[in-house]
Amino acid sequence: MASNEKEGNALTGDTGPGTGIKNLLPIPVEGARPQDMNTATEGGAPSLSHALANDDHEEKGHAQLDHEQEVLNLGWNEPKEEIAAPLVGGLDNEDLWLLIRRFNKQVYHLKAVEYPVPGGLDLNIADEDEFSPDKMRASIERLYMTVGIGCLAAVKHIARLRSWRETRRTACFAGAYFIAWLFDFITPLLLSVVITLIVYPRSRHILFPPAPVSLVDSKSGGVQKPKSGVLGSHDSATGAPENHKGEATEQEASNFVNGMASIALSSAAGKHPQGDPDSDDDSAVADAPDPTAVATKMTEAKDKAQGGKTSAKHDKTKVPVETAMWTKMRPVMHAIGDLADTWERFANALSPTAPFPRETHRLRLAGVIMPIFGISLFVTSYMFTKGMTFGLGFAFFGDPVISRGLDWLNRTIPDWPKLLELRNTLLKGVPTNAQLTITLLRIGEANKAPLPPPPRIDDAPPSKPAEITDADLRATGAEPPLNATPAELNAAINHDPTTAHQTSGSDIDKAKSTNSHAKKPSTGNKILGFFKGTTKGFVKTAIGTDTVRGKTGISHHARDRLGVVPPPDSHPTAGPVEFEARYKGQKGTIFLSTAATPPLLAFSTGSSTYSTAERAADGDKKKKEDLHPQWSIPVNEIVEVKKIGGYGWKAKLVVGWSLDREVKDGLEIVVRDGRRVKVTAVGLRDELFNRVVAMGGQKWESW
Repeated sequence: MASNEKEGNALTGDTGPGTGIKNLLPIPVEGARPQDMNTATEGGAPSLSHALANDDHEEKGHAQLDHEQEVLNLGWNEPKEEIAAPLVGGLDNEDLWLLIRRFNKQVYHLKAVEYPVPGGLDLNIADEDEFSPDKMRASIERLYMTVGIGCLAAVKHIARLRSWRETRRTACFAGAYFIAWLFDFITPLLLSVVITLIVYPRSRHILFPPAPVSLVDSKSGGVQKPKSGVLGSHDSATGAPENHKGEATEQEASNFVNGMASIALSSAAGKHPQGDPDSDDDSAVADAPDPTAVATKMTEAKDKAQGGKTSAKHDKTKVPVETAMWTKMRPVMHAIGDLADTWERFANALSPTAPFPRETHRLRLAGVIMPIFGISLFVTSYMFTKGMTFGLGFAFFGDPVISRGLDWLNRTIPDWPKLLELRNTLLKGVPTNAQLTITLLRIGEANKAPLPPPPRIDDAPPSKPAEITDADLRATGAEPPLNATPAELNAAINHDPTTAHQTSGSDIDKAKSTNSHAKKPSTGNKILGFFKGTTKGFVKTAIGTDTVRGKTGISHHARDRLGVVPPPDSHPTAGPVEFEARYKGQKGTIFLSTAATPPLLAFSTGSSTYSTAERAADGDKKKKEDLHPQWSIPVNEIVEVKKIGGYGWKAKLVVGWSLDREVKDGLEIVVRDGRRVKVTAVGLRDELFNRVVAMGGQKWESW
């Protein structure tokens, strides 16, 4: 298949699917979504992601090399130092694991589609995507990691230029600007800089020398101490240490959402420490638990304490306002996801990752800007102003013409807004990070060498400075980086444990304080500890009762919860072929067989499974004649894969808080003939999910 679709482009030098001349043009993808799924042709043409995964790549990693094994184990469950590198050609292992970690948090539920996919790439978010607070949280975290960190880096680059600390660079920018201003060439200058940054990547480090985000002061443009007290990472806002690349940014995003929730809850509860009466610091009142930390309904309690009526009977706005807010959450979540998708597409167009073409998308972007640059050479500021004011007037007063034109478009081309989306035109064929990740996973599956998941490291990252290279911190010309002395850089980079707790005033300290940093346990913490111990005993009793009910068949819901709470300090070791799981409460193994055509997903119990030691001794091979699967499913017949929890979200919170253990989750798989298969207590649920969705030829849609 790859040889039939492989094509070259003489302009860009790129070869492979999606690099032809027609792909340089911002033409919408052919084919519209059918209104009735039953009318779609079964199978359909493969997506660009499938074609790239099966292509013969020039730069190869260990997952792309030929081998004679049925499935090549590239280091599943091994320390990261012992995993082959690079796994995929042109991509560092740390960057690959960063993409996989974020893919695992972003993707919950996939359905196969038969219609042509927008932009030629599958794994787009469905218009009817289900809303849940957890998905909303994941969307906000993703927005922080993409748009938030990107905008923060831009702000700090501007601060560096305005500070004149890097004198020569700022002088060059200022000279070019005022010369262009003198000759009315501001717009051509800005467009020419944009075109240069797009088509010549080396110019980006020349015009904007890199520096760790947390090391630059956003006000002075000079060197600052990172908020974590040490420069332990390069691309995070706080500079916190990390075990894997990108982990600090992911933890920042999680804490950002937690902080927003804490501030919102504190505001709703009426927390005003400056108005509290004086009391003995050792008194029981002062040591009481912070209500915002307990997360109770303090808003109603505050209103009742002030004599307010909080019930829906007295407050007629309560139900409609809450209903309207929850109803609007899905479009808000979609808008956040679309913004993050567009940001990622532009980033992947400007800095493409193999196996996507390196020059094609950059040339397309520059080709769109070039005509605007040519026009700007002849358009005067007077003409621009007249055109803008006419456009504003027409938009304000031209509703009769505009509405009739839109009605005609809706009748003639019903899906014209979809066809004009960036993913179908300017950014056609450019992936989001999720689409890039599933393409990389498909490369491993196409070569029967599944990509190993990010290695698990339980130790806390060391509080020591990260290694800084010329790619992380440099200057333009002969000036030192950030025009700082080595002593200033060393003082900012090295660890200072007090920096992370510094705020801008005592009022912030009081509002932020929750007694969690007290030198001795407070009465409130003792109360919470007592409740935690009591809850722990209750949870253990409930789990024991649930186990009896499940094993005796009294409750099928209890049966599905068997084994979801693993023993303390247990770490699942499985994959890439076998995954420990349960089906209808029975303990067994899910295995993926690539020897069959098509590949099979099956479940087996009893003596047909090996222990970890037996698998290692036998070279990770299973005696196929000993397998007696309870069921088997051709991977290509799977039309839906959904991640499900081992417990409901409330029970999971209670178990996680009281027992300090991870809860094993499961998968629900829907086959083309309508069968539904639910597997529970899967030790490596995300890894199994990734293999299942990457192995077949389905085109997926995210729900």
